[in-house]
Amino acid sequence: MNDVVDLLTAHRSVRRFKPDPIPEEHLQAAIRAGQQAATSSNIQAYAAIRITDPAVRDRLISLTGGQEKVAACPLFLAICGDVRRHRLIAARADVPHASNLEEFLLAVIDATLFAQNMVVAFESMGYGTCYIGGLRNDLPALHEVLRTPEGVWPLFGLCVGTPDQETSVRPRLDPETVLFDDVYPDDAAVLAAVDQYDRTITDWYRSNRMKTPNWSSRIQRQFEELRRTGNSAWYQGAGASFE
Repeated sequence: MNDVVDLLTAHRSVRRFKPDPIPEEHLQAAIRAGQQAATSSNIQAYAAIRITDPAVRDRLISLTGGQEKVAACPLFLAICGDVRRHRLIAARADVPHASNLEEFLLAVIDATLFAQNMVVAFESMGYGTCYIGGLRNDLPALHEVLRTPEGVWPLFGLCVGTPDQETSVRPRLDPETVLFDDVYPDDAAVLAAVDQYDRTITDWYRSNRMKTPNWSSRIQRQFEELRRTGNSAWYQGAGASFE
């Protein structure tokens, strides 16, 4: 359709990178692109912490569940929801600062849009990217590493670099499975669409030598038990409110 749509639909996660450094001007251009993402009421509730210390990178391998790419990639960013500056503004003016679930959601949404805009910008420059949800595996230990103050909440990591692997685009659910007119479909229709997707992605798994039989089985394993159960308490201890 056009270059932007082609770029977006060609996205794939990259997990092996060449050691070539990313020029500072490329990083700054991606940051600026990230900042132009939509932000509720222009609050800009996000921050990116660039990890340059090799010792910290090595520490993050274990904190993210053994993901060596967080140390091997040329650029690793910890993406955070950030309401610290908002709270400092209120404190300086000696006025209250209301905190509830809405504030936390705004920061999460803002930070995610910021990061996704950066990903698109980096990929337009020929780089590969990979989000790292494992950054939330051990938030207390991560806090010791990043020394984030109250009101700054690490959400996920982002690896960036020149790809050192050939990867194919992973099929997604059919658009008709996620776009509905007027009302949400009944459960039978939802499951029928899931079954169709299972047939599609099974072929992709096999061509990529993955043992996963289908998407349904992957989802079953993903949600069989609760994960990262201490994160709610940690975020609240770091100034978030879920009221």
